[in-house]
Amino acid sequence: MDTIDLLKKEVYGRKASDSAHDFQHVMRVYKNAKKICKKENANEKLVLSAALLHDIVSYPKSDKRSKLSSMESAIESKKILKKYNFSLEEIQIISDAIHDHSFSRNKIPTTIEGKILQDADRLDALGAIGIARVFAVGGFEKRSFYSVQDPFCKNRLPEDKIWTLDHFYRKLLKLESLMNTKSGRIEAKKRTKVLKDFLIQLKKEI
Repeated sequence: MDTIDLLKKEVYGRKASDSAHDFQHVMRVYKNAKKICKKENANEKLVLSAALLHDIVSYPKSDKRSKLSSMESAIESKKILKKYNFSLEEIQIISDAIHDHSFSRNKIPTTIEGKILQDADRLDALGAIGIARVFAVGGFEKRSFYSVQDPFCKNRLPEDKIWTLDHFYRKLLKLESLMNTKSGRIEAKKRTKVLKDFLIQLKKEI
C-alpha cells in the first residue's frame, strides 16, 4: 500500500461535521485536484496529500470554531504526515496549502500546491454537487430555503446564516472569478452555469 492509500485510510475513519464535508467530499476534492495537477504540472504527491487532509478537522458552520477548521487541519496534518515519513519541507508545503485553502480566510495561497487545493475545494461548491451540498448544510443548520420577501437578494445583502439560497450570492457565484489556475477557471465556468440555470428555473417555480 503506497503513502496516498495509507492517507486515504487515515481519513476514511474520521467523523464528518456534516454530509457536505464527509469522506465523499474529500474524495471529490481529491479527484478535482488530480485533474488540475496534471494540467498545471505540479507535484502530485503533495497536492493529493493536501486534498486528503484538507478537512481532517471540520467544525459545523454554526460552531464558533468553524473558522478555525483549516488552521487546525493544518496542525493535525503535520502530525499525520510525520508518521508517513514526509520530509520537513513536504510537510510545510502541504500544511501551508491546507491552512490557506478556506474561503473564509480570504487568502490567495503562495504555492502552486496551495492554489490547486483551493481550486479543487471550490469546484466542489459549484455545479450540481454544489447545489446539493448547500442545501444539505442549510438543512443541517435548520435554515429556511429562502427569503419570501426577496429570495434572490435584489434589494438586500445576502444573509446565509438565515436563508440557504443567500449562500449563492454571498459565496458560490463569486468563486469563478477567484480561481487560481487556468484549468480551475475553465471547470468553474461550466459549473457556475449550472448554478445560474438552477436560479433561473427556481425563479419560475416560487
